[in-house]
Amino acid sequence: MAAADFELGLNSFGEVATDGDRTLSDAETVRLLVDEARLAESAGIDVFSVGEHYREGHNDSAAPVLLAAAATATERIRLGTSVTVLSTNDPVRLYHEFSTLDAVSNGRAQLILGRASATESFPLFGYDIADYERLFEEKLDLFLRLRQDEPVTWSGTVRSPLTAQRPHPRMRAGGIPTWIGVGGSPNSVIRAARHGLPLMLAIIGGRPQRFAGHVDLYTRALEQFGHTLPPIGQHSLGLVADTDEEAVETWWRYWQPVAAALAAERGFYKPDRARYEAEIDHGALFVGSPETVAQKIATVARDLRLSRFDLKYDIMHLPREARARTIHLLGSAVAPRVRELLAKEPNNV
Repeated sequence: MAAADFELGLNSFGEVATDGDRTLSDAETVRLLVDEARLAESAGIDVFSVGEHYREGHNDSAAPVLLAAAATATERIRLGTSVTVLSTNDPVRLYHEFSTLDAVSNGRAQLILGRASATESFPLFGYDIADYERLFEEKLDLFLRLRQDEPVTWSGTVRSPLTAQRPHPRMRAGGIPTWIGVGGSPNSVIRAARHGLPLMLAIIGGRPQRFAGHVDLYTRALEQFGHTLPPIGQHSLGLVADTDEEAVETWWRYWQPVAAALAAERGFYKPDRARYEAEIDHGALFVGSPETVAQKIATVARDLRLSRFDLKYDIMHLPREARARTIHLLGSAVAPRVRELLAKEPNNV
């Protein structure tokens, strides 16, 4: 991959922002996301993505609707999901939503499919977490059949069968770009390779380089399944500001309470200041000035053979001004610097 083709994206989980001393409402946050997609396009960002969560303070529960709104506000930026919980979605409905989004956006839609690290959607939509693996495997098979076949005949155990169905509107030839999101499971890596799908590594803690073994596994499995190498991407959290000090202090203020709550819920390490700074120095937090963040992205791009990096830029109650500054700097300063660094010393893709 040429350095000029390296992609920079933004991920949002629809987390509520603040404006001065005021917390935005859910509706204001939704409208802010559409504004931020427009800002991302003007800054030169390649992809704008939203997640799928059902937690307090998150407003990304209807990603196709949000992305369709963003499509009407933009012209060039590609629009997708940072995760779509396929296990608790109906693949036929999902196909209709994203084929429609692709039509509305004139071919700019894509999505990342995952099994879910947060499991609120399972009881919400009436699914049993005990069926975690089977739900994803069967629904992935059906979605890919819908994306590729015409017409589709399919049967499984997780929904009613289909006989010679042809959904409309049809996706473009070959279907929209569909990635598999992986949080660390080797089985998920092999699944992505078996289907020949791009791999998105969700790295939210620890040294990103510890995923090098997953990349090696992916490339070996692709070869065994007879597929050429699709793109590999990374999703991580962070903030870009004018100086390292400003970025570090701003992110700490809003990241610490979120990380503390997750630590209590999931048994993670407690977010003390020393661990936080270690995550910035050599871990999975991409926090700093444009030069600092660009250098770090370029390093992991080489080490993990990445062709795309997505920054998850929103976090609970982060001021809208800080969000906007991150978007602007990522597109105008970080992206060209990353490509310059990779042109000097290419990765192995």
